Amino acid sequence: MKAVVVNPNAKSNIEVIEKELRPLKSGEALVDVEYCGVCHTDLHVAAGNFGNVEGRILGHEGIGIVSQIADDVTSLKIGDRVSIAWMFHSCGRCEYCTTGRETFCRNVQNAGYSVDGGKAEQCIVAADYAVKVPEGLNPAQASSITCAGVTTYKAIKVADIKAGQWIVIYGCGGLGNLAIQYAKHVFNAKVIAVDINDDKLTLAKEIGADMTINPITQGDADQLIQEQIGGAHAAVVTAVSKAAFNSAVNAVRTCGKVVAVGLPSETMDLNIPRLVLDGIEVVGSLVGTRRDLEEAFQFGAEGKVVPIVKTRCLHEVQDVFEEMEKGKIQGRMVIDFKQHSYR
Repeated sequence: MKAVVVNPNAKSNIEVIEKELRPLKSGEALVDVEYCGVCHTDLHVAAGNFGNVEGRILGHEGIGIVSQIADDVTSLKIGDRVSIAWMFHSCGRCEYCTTGRETFCRNVQNAGYSVDGGKAEQCIVAADYAVKVPEGLNPAQASSITCAGVTTYKAIKVADIKAGQWIVIYGCGGLGNLAIQYAKHVFNAKVIAVDINDDKLTLAKEIGADMTINPITQGDADQLIQEQIGGAHAAVVTAVSKAAFNSAVNAVRTCGKVVAVGLPSETMDLNIPRLVLDGIEVVGSLVGTRRDLEEAFQFGAEGKVVPIVKTRCLHEVQDVFEEMEKGKIQGRMVIDFKQHSYR
């Protein structure tokens, strides 16, 4: 089969090779991949930012059809459409797994990083961790929800935003545009979108943002937010920028909450007296559980959230990685494995 693997000596640190999968083990299923989105985390993995995983098949935004199951699998059947998500498997026994925080399991395995992922014609999944895609949800759009969607949906749950309250989303790209939709159409919040690209802000307005701010042309976002609405009740930061995190802390009102999602390498600044005297909370949110993904999928199936995706052929995958690195992508690029085109 064709597979996208990490190769530090190739363009964009990836290449397409022929690879043969091992036989299924207990509890596993084989999935014929239909679509797999390209996530910024793929770039980090390919670049070795999380450690050297040369030869690893990338991909954790996969959607496909189950074509084979191990003898002991009861949670899936052949023909089911399922996810290939970042969380491939967790131990199921630790304090995090047993309290609804399985993404923080210290023994978690991640698709496209610690185990082979979904950027291939076929992928092996842990059957109990493959979430079924509901009827009525476009599979190419579902691929985006598998990571970007569930990550932002969970972040807004963590923000504990209430209907009618203000939430500011920093970064309106692949994650941010979905965060805006979940905040607006699922949680009924008022949304401020902050980005340095006007085209992304235009899109943010189209999908529901009540206010948009470009800090480059309009001035400090946090100052504008404080002046115009007295501060946001919460902020979700998907931008890979220290400046965005610092701005978010200053943008929220007393007792506001800042939820960190993006992964810049820098260290953010925290005004400790402000945190203490104004009761500001800063908390990280890591992807989402299987239950979160089920919910995120369902809102997509109901049309409350519509991922903005563009399908690309397998032979374009290195170009897609390059475009993402340069910040040129609007929404999500998805590799279409059904229309096989590689040369």
